[in-house]
Amino acid sequence: ETRGRGDGETGRRGEGETRRRGDGENHPRVSASLRPRVSASLRPRVPPSPRPSVPPSPLLPVSRHAMRLGLRYVKGLSEQSGRAIVDERARRPFIGIDDLCSRVPELRKHELRKLAAIGALNFIQDGAVNRRDALWQVERVTRSAGELYEELAEKDGDSPLLPMSIPERIDADFRGTGLTIGKHPVAYHRAELNKLDALRAIDIRKLRDGSFVRVAGWVIVRQRPGTAKGFMFLSLEDETGVSNIIVTPQLFDRYRVELVDHPFLLIEGALQNQDNVISVKAHHVQPLSFKVAATQSHDFH
Repeated sequence: ETRGRGDGETGRRGEGETRRRGDGENHPRVSASLRPRVSASLRPRVPPSPRPSVPPSPLLPVSRHAMRLGLRYVKGLSEQSGRAIVDERARRPFIGIDDLCSRVPELRKHELRKLAAIGALNFIQDGAVNRRDALWQVERVTRSAGELYEELAEKDGDSPLLPMSIPERIDADFRGTGLTIGKHPVAYHRAELNKLDALRAIDIRKLRDGSFVRVAGWVIVRQRPGTAKGFMFLSLEDETGVSNIIVTPQLFDRYRVELVDHPFLLIEGALQNQDNVISVKAHHVQPLSFKVAATQSHDFH
């Protein structure tokens, strides 16, 4: 188990790894996640099917365990409701969303909607429902069925709604938990970035000092401290790691709007490798119009 530390450092590290090496089975689950005060737990990782054409990267070792997010990450879920879910589940497993609602009366409708949107209700019936199925069932079970049908439990699934698209699932993850446990948002656009000759963060480590490079990613940190004489420093994250970007005062003035307001950027510049500390001194900045929700970066001035 991993409990969040008071300074939040454990949580931030876990979130970064979750974004980069996410596993779709690691959402918070009503059927498996731990108590709301627990951030996450480790579980044995199901080995993927062998892919002979893709050798494992020595820089991205495969862990034998995966991290499952706890109910603590679900925004808007009260501790009382979270504890009630875990306590009732310990007595016997839930057999459906109807069963969950009847046995955990503490759950409010907005909490059920949130759990459905982030996929926490998908696995009550062995993965038989998707998020929109679950949302449909939540709306149904939270309405009074009347005395005649009150004891009748309906099977989950079979809604007329289309499953969420990948961008919609990522958006729901960020809105519901503040992070995504699927692929990193940038990974879904890697084919586009390859056409732009954008390297991954892991690739630029192999290049010589002074090489011209293009890197792209999600801006997770912006720093422009008063002691830096107008320089700006960015942390640009993709599916393999983080690239450190240096922006001169002149370049900041030229691309102020792009650097401050856009969550996804393509940076061109010169690679700097000083004692294995790698960064890119930016020469050109281009915003990327990825249709993916993103949380706010951590900005320091």
